[in-house]
Amino acid sequence: MTEKETLARQIAARLQQAGFTAYLAGGCVRDRLLGREPKDFDVATDAPAAVVQRLFERTVPVGVQFGVVLVVVGGHPFEVATFRADSIYLDGRRPATVRFGTPEEDAARRDFTINGMFLNPANDEIIDYVGGQDDLRAGILRAIGDPSARLYEDRLRMLRGVRLAARLGFVIDPATFDAIRAAAPHLADMAWERIGEEIVLILREGSARRGFELLDATGLLPVVLPEVAAMKGVEQSPDHHPEGDVFTHTLLLLAELDQPSETLALAALLHDVAKPVCAQHDEHRITFYGHCERGADMAVEICQRLRRSREVWERVAWLVRHHLRLLHAPEMRVSTLKRFLAQDGIDELLELGRLDALASNKDLRLYEFCRAKQRELAAELKPAPLLRGRDLLDMGFEPGPRFGEILMAVEEAQLESRLTTREQALAWVRERYAAGR
Repeated sequence: MTEKETLARQIAARLQQAGFTAYLAGGCVRDRLLGREPKDFDVATDAPAAVVQRLFERTVPVGVQFGVVLVVVGGHPFEVATFRADSIYLDGRRPATVRFGTPEEDAARRDFTINGMFLNPANDEIIDYVGGQDDLRAGILRAIGDPSARLYEDRLRMLRGVRLAARLGFVIDPATFDAIRAAAPHLADMAWERIGEEIVLILREGSARRGFELLDATGLLPVVLPEVAAMKGVEQSPDHHPEGDVFTHTLLLLAELDQPSETLALAALLHDVAKPVCAQHDEHRITFYGHCERGADMAVEICQRLRRSREVWERVAWLVRHHLRLLHAPEMRVSTLKRFLAQDGIDELLELGRLDALASNKDLRLYEFCRAKQRELAAELKPAPLLRGRDLLDMGFEPGPRFGEILMAVEEAQLESRLTTREQALAWVRERYAAGR
């Protein structure tokens, strides 16, 4: 039993000792029954929020009007929520009012049956009012009650359902699937921050290919990522891409992701996003000239729409812009290759190149060449500069654009091992450049 589970059980035990009902609830129960280690533990109780705050030393009233309090124990926050029944949802996100009720009512308001179970930590009894255990055994993701009503209450449940079905390898119940397809056009009414978070989770939780297949099948993909949906049917030259069209290639690449960073995951999804708008056909071949540069611009637009941070979209754009540079690595001058391999983010770029190859012709020679050169040149990739601006000032050079030109020339000579000491660099500059000119 993990530390977090022990602490969550202690919270429930404290509430039970005070005379209240208290259960572990939701995803942690589901994961425990599946033999997976839960990441988070929530507690559901009939104790009012004010009582929860009195019983525990450190609490945060994150949603007292909805009966939700964070209890902080051992440095970990745990959501403790009062059993409730929700009224109508007016904004597709939150109920207009809530009424505190019974465990049965609380289960009935939750999203999917496999998330609607409780566990009594006093005896490990599963309390299941919604058939969650049967659906777990059958591998089915099913909305609780009327699927359309559950999705109307919180439209983000459409994306959560896709993510959960993909991660668990479950099929979506036909009625729930049909409700998602019918409601898909309304997903764009949600806050894009929340949509962006779900998309990133789909990419990073280990079943990205399945997740995007479900996004496509349910009609959600053209709503949130029309640029990715546009990849479908965009043919590629079979000599370089025997796997098929751009969408097929992207799905195969997503299948190779293994615990990626957010930036690598988004770059994997978007590396060929401009191919549909850059495609040109003649009688001999299909080309996509400029798709790296145009794709970088599109990646920025998409990441901004998904409300990703500036740091994220700048790195994603860089990865998309340069994802084919590995093709030129063997022909690079030594100084150029060293600069290339010394760039911040190079490991992600090389990994993107590896995944790109695995999803097409499976030729990893360029990736392996770059990795070998990384090892071979490791001590030379980021050497300390032989000269700095202060040295040029001391030599009588005036600040200006020429400063940069001289320092760049010195750096290139250093990377090519033509200059190895500061003294050599000073002499080299004196010989080639006239101070003050």
